[in-house]
Amino acid sequence: MKEHPGFGAMLAWSLDHRDLGVQELADRAGLTADEVRAVLAGERPGAGLLRRLAPALGFHAVDLFILAGLAVPDDLAPLDGTATKWVASTVTDATRLPAAGRRDLLQQIRLLPQEERRSSFAPKPLIPLAGGPSTWVIRMLQYRNLNWMGMAQTLAFVTPTYLSAATYGVIGSGRKELTPRLVTDFAVLLGIDASDLAALTGVFLREVPPSPSPEAVDAAALLWEARRLSAVQARHVAELARALRDNSRAR
Repeated sequence: MKEHPGFGAMLAWSLDHRDLGVQELADRAGLTADEVRAVLAGERPGAGLLRRLAPALGFHAVDLFILAGLAVPDDLAPLDGTATKWVASTVTDATRLPAAGRRDLLQQIRLLPQEERRSSFAPKPLIPLAGGPSTWVIRMLQYRNLNWMGMAQTLAFVTPTYLSAATYGVIGSGRKELTPRLVTDFAVLLGIDASDLAALTGVFLREVPPSPSPEAVDAAALLWEARRLSAVQARHVAELARALRDNSRAR
């Protein structure tokens, strides 16, 4: 398994992939060029710097914390880890809806009131051989409130990837390395450009991946928005998604 190259090297890959200069990134992020150069030179980034870099690079902040090997703060984590049992079914039912139904479901999620966090989010521990690319992407999916079975279900419905639930644990441990197909399909569900994820994980894509389908784009958005739900809210949304699917099928 590949060793972690350091966040500075990953940031350099990202800048090179985007053809983005240090000063331009610094201006976008509200940082000084020296602060960016220090990270590129190997200085460990702080939480504040990662939060500023994320929107400037087009990433969710939680993903940069994972890529940097830092603990994810509570405010960037899913609200309720017990909601995971409802998330996958919501996404898989949503993929069977027409575009209007998917938009309505997404709007319903956004309209739900924000509840208070009752506990820290604690995803299932990974036992990686080293903190490498396959570990990062599985951790990112965990922070979308997906467990192994949830990953298996959602990837199977949204992308061509069809793997057993246990295989995602194997990938997360680093015993199965990423392939171009896996990178492309993980990127779809994570809402990350596949070329960006390939550059960060050091996986070479022989071809430019096709644009994700509208259903896949909406699935990634639903998955992201559902992170803010409690288990009770997530169950409500799952029941709504199932009702919308049944109504759509009846028509």
